[in-house]
Amino acid sequence: MSLLVISPDYASHLLPLATIATAWRNRGERVVVASGPATSGIVEEFGFECHDLRLGRGSNPGVISADAQPADEGDSLRGFFEATRQGAVATLRYQAAERSTDLMWRPVESARATMRAVDEVRPRHVIVDHLAFSARLGLQTAGVPYGDVVLGHPSALPVGDEVYGVPPAWPRAIAPEPAELADLRRLCERVSERFAEEWNLAAAELDPGHVPVEDAFASHGPLVLYNSPAALADDDRLRLLPRHRFLGSTLRSERVDADVVEWVGRSAPYAYVSLGSFLSVRGDVLRRIADALRSLGLPAAIATGSTPAGDLGDLPADWLVRDYLPQVRLLGSAAVAVSHGGNNSVTESIGSGVPLVVLPLSTDQFAGAASVERSGFGVALDPNTATAREIADALRRMLDLPPEARTRLEALAAGQAARPGPEVAFDALTA
Repeated sequence: MSLLVISPDYASHLLPLATIATAWRNRGERVVVASGPATSGIVEEFGFECHDLRLGRGSNPGVISADAQPADEGDSLRGFFEATRQGAVATLRYQAAERSTDLMWRPVESARATMRAVDEVRPRHVIVDHLAFSARLGLQTAGVPYGDVVLGHPSALPVGDEVYGVPPAWPRAIAPEPAELADLRRLCERVSERFAEEWNLAAAELDPGHVPVEDAFASHGPLVLYNSPAALADDDRLRLLPRHRFLGSTLRSERVDADVVEWVGRSAPYAYVSLGSFLSVRGDVLRRIADALRSLGLPAAIATGSTPAGDLGDLPADWLVRDYLPQVRLLGSAAVAVSHGGNNSVTESIGSGVPLVVLPLSTDQFAGAASVERSGFGVALDPNTATAREIADALRRMLDLPPEARTRLEALAAGQAARPGPEVAFDALTA
């Protein structure tokens, strides 16, 4: 029995997918990862085989710089980063305008390359990132069953009257004007129509018998695997979901770093801070987080990503500050986490029993922040307006999480430890 994992060439996407695949590896099964060259080192660290498959023009080995991308992708990233400074709706509008380039890259060529990988590996099971639309197009038109892994808030796969790119919920700190939201929805509806047209044209070329879809963003495989805890899901949405499983957290094993282990031993409890590989470029937000932590006298481990550590001001000598840090290991002893609301940081924090301060900046992070807030496991702030004092106040609230919320969070983490996400995925796909 073998497993084929299909992922865009981005570390933040591959890491949870590769962690899911450890359930097959640990049983002695063959695992092949089809992705690009930037993440080949990650594939090798997991002990998997590599198959070269390019599913987009950009890449991200773990820490990203716009200057390290192809010219058009670099320009797109710089435009995106600037949009995040203008606010939530400006960011979502920018992302909507870029959507076809981001998510449907060379669809026919990529779909056929995906099927060549399937033909070569001849896997018993396939899991694929839901956002790898071109790869899923190939699988669906060829009739190959697969596990459709939704990385991010479950609304990354719209249901009901949802429109892709429009958050179904917002955290209290971010409240766009109704007219702004109506305009955003109209834009995203137009983008969805164009995206469906492109999907259907490519699908017809691959399979003349293809039945056109109305909303390609809402298309999915026969089994959807949500990389999220069910506890964060809205009850109204639960009734609309396709055949699925919630994986909870896919906590990965990380290479032992003796210096990090020693720092954890003398510094716990502490705050863990990361804005992810892309949005770490927002050094102004990281600076305000650092200022808040200094005011509290709370030790911190900060992953600065693409922001130079010197931009954060005069940092205490006993803090752990690097461009990249072993997130899961550090969350294991953290008292609180500060994040942009990315899927990995949210699920790994909750899976470690760590409350969150979320400063969402893009895509499904707004809906994710609202879910964290609704669950009582965290508080959300507007990253563009929150002051260091407001961030410090939010940190205090999370350090003093109410007992009822603390008990629920710890029980959720314990349940996920007893039945990890990779095991849920394995049982679902091999049933």
